[in-house]
Amino acid sequence: MSQATMTPTSEASPSTVPGTLGATRAPRSLWSNAWRQFRRNKLAMAGMVYLIFLAFVGAFAPAIALHNPVQGDLREAGKYRQAAWIQTDNPKTTGDWAYPLGTDSNGRDVFSRLVYGTRISLVVGFIPMAVIMMIGIPIGLVAGFAGGMIDNGLMRLTDIVYAFPALLFFIIMQISFGDTEFGSLLNGLVLLFVTLSIINWTSVARLVRGDTLALKEKEFVEAARASGASSWRQISRHILPNALGPIIVAGAFIVPGAIIAEAVLTYLGIGLRPDVSLDSPFPTSWGQMIQAGQSAYRVQPWLLIAPSVAVGLITLSFTFVGDGLRDALDPRDQI
Repeated sequence: MSQATMTPTSEASPSTVPGTLGATRAPRSLWSNAWRQFRRNKLAMAGMVYLIFLAFVGAFAPAIALHNPVQGDLREAGKYRQAAWIQTDNPKTTGDWAYPLGTDSNGRDVFSRLVYGTRISLVVGFIPMAVIMMIGIPIGLVAGFAGGMIDNGLMRLTDIVYAFPALLFFIIMQISFGDTEFGSLLNGLVLLFVTLSIINWTSVARLVRGDTLALKEKEFVEAARASGASSWRQISRHILPNALGPIIVAGAFIVPGAIIAEAVLTYLGIGLRPDVSLDSPFPTSWGQMIQAGQSAYRVQPWLLIAPSVAVGLITLSFTFVGDGLRDALDPRDQI
């Protein structure tokens, strides 16, 4: 039986609830205990609520945005209208609630572009994370379970990839393939996915290998091996389920790293390309907004402040959720 389904000796049988004259309650499962621990962490819950809110914003961006994020009002072009609560002597640039965060030099609504930028940040965070898991988990499982030359070969490959500077690799990939047909897919999103996945799977592989080395020596795995279970069954039914806790925590910390990488690369001018299509689902990103805002922050500060705060909040939220998951899935805290 997998360790994930085992309960401590004190919970092996129903426990008596005080004041109920012998009434009993069923023992909690590992995941039930983890959720209970997670809910106690107020910062983690706040982060999760905020991420759910961002997912809602990204999904319903066309209904939330007040204007088309690509098409600017020609009457507003070159004026840098201020945020709605900022009043100036010039009626052409003073705040207007039709543009809550003002406009850029092309007359585009900053708030609408911020709303649509949520989509790219979430996609850039979750898709590379999924690809990284699909690469790192199998490599770590095979290396840790097989051992010997296979383990040595896979870990040397991991060391080589890990030793390469991540930012330098990002820049090389973007410069080498940015102008190709492959690099232009989805305005550079596909190339960014591949770049982030190639360089970041090593930490997951190392984590899973370490857990596999420890778990394969446990009694329940040795019992499965003695009963004739195949290697695949030992990995899929006993080792992988018991390694899911650290893997989930690692995934929660990978997402903000990918979001920050996209913002940095786009700010440097080698990330995503602007999409001028009026019906594009990904017309802009927060990194592109930061790049545009850094040259005009003295005239229209919210061009820079709004996307910077958005990147900071989503990164902080994922960090809080990751910390909450780490504490919730720690066996020492399971009561």
